[in-house]
Amino acid sequence: MDEKVIIIGAGLCGALLALRLAQKGYSVIVYERRPDMRKETISAGRSINLALSDRGLKGLELVGIKDDVEALIIPMHGRMIHPLSGSSTFVNYSGRQGEWINSISRSGLNMLLLDRAEATGKVKFVFNVECQEVNFSKGELVLQDTINEKVETVNGDLIFGTDGANSAIRNAMLQASAKYRFDFSLKYLSTGYKELEIPSAINGGFRLEKNALHIWPRQGFMMIALPNLDGSFTVTLFLPFEGQHSFSKLTTQKEIMAFFADHFPSALSHMPDIFEDFSANPTSSLGTVKCYPWQINGSFLLMGDAAHAVVPFYGQGMNASFEDVVILDELMDRYNGDWKKILPEYQHIRKKDTDAIADLAVENEYEMRDATANPIFLLKRKIELHLEQNHPDYFSKYSMVTFREDLPYSVAMKKGRKQDAILMEYAGNLENIDEVDYAFLLDKLKKI
Repeated sequence: MDEKVIIIGAGLCGALLALRLAQKGYSVIVYERRPDMRKETISAGRSINLALSDRGLKGLELVGIKDDVEALIIPMHGRMIHPLSGSSTFVNYSGRQGEWINSISRSGLNMLLLDRAEATGKVKFVFNVECQEVNFSKGELVLQDTINEKVETVNGDLIFGTDGANSAIRNAMLQASAKYRFDFSLKYLSTGYKELEIPSAINGGFRLEKNALHIWPRQGFMMIALPNLDGSFTVTLFLPFEGQHSFSKLTTQKEIMAFFADHFPSALSHMPDIFEDFSANPTSSLGTVKCYPWQINGSFLLMGDAAHAVVPFYGQGMNASFEDVVILDELMDRYNGDWKKILPEYQHIRKKDTDAIADLAVENEYEMRDATANPIFLLKRKIELHLEQNHPDYFSKYSMVTFREDLPYSVAMKKGRKQDAILMEYAGNLENIDEVDYAFLLDKLKKI
């Protein structure tokens, strides 16, 4: 392969992309503004664990490391719902056997991908380098070493921007928006988040059910927890910035401790360092990035969060980014490495699906925060699980998004919304689960 390939961003998407391009025969150089995480302890500014599901696993299988990832994951078979009353309810993610999502270390997975990419002998990573300027017509990048401030200009035949939600490549496109008719939006939620921790038990075990994603739903806000291999849980508090229950009201130790005692007593008993964690960890924003076009001149392409950052409420950010690599790989084979055809076709077929998962992720905030405490919603989920257990060809919206990697996000969204409307209306008219006419429901759902 004669093309000089440059990737800006050595995060999850960039590292997977570099590995796959190397396996295809390309020589790749990857520039990353942060230090090498394998040599220095750095903060990604994001959750230390993520939810890995079938779309992401397909990307890892593509590059041949799916089995190696097994050592990094903890299966989560469903949601453990913790209402204010203190009792808990476990709700499976799927009614079929073998369908679950996995908690995985972000840094552990990223380091594995970096190692495997380097091991090909065709990928070079350069850390502590920021992209300062982009010349799209010449294929030039102006890069600055963040340690010694040395500036250099490099050229590439193919340049990929996988540098996250604050992408330098995308920002350069935005600056040249008139020339390329570049459309960009960043829409923030009124909700922010703060990361906390439930440490492991004294014996190193788990204080809560290990194989579950834990949710403490409250009207207008919530808290979730994902398990880590060391027995701890990464806890994320999602709370409005302003209002009656908000970050703006939590400024003193008394206010913080009273808030958790009032709203999350069952979790607070497992969080001995709550005040220290709350005070030390930043409060961060949540936003959705949509933009277009993603490619310029068949030479530049945005992928992953740089093209389509989403809020975390469907657990699909990483999975969608890995799916980007799968789709690009399919087009590389279809067009025999003709990038002038590959890149325009990639953005054409991929855009509607990333818009779909972005919209679904925003909608799912309400489901996780409020609906999981709604008896009608819980009844609807029981109906869905029964349908999936007894009719394997039926997939709920959640299952289509999470476990049907063969189904585009846009299709899952369109069909899933119609199913949800039917089932919520039906569940709302029931007294109890024994009244369900499954034959009637199946017939109605099959007509969608």
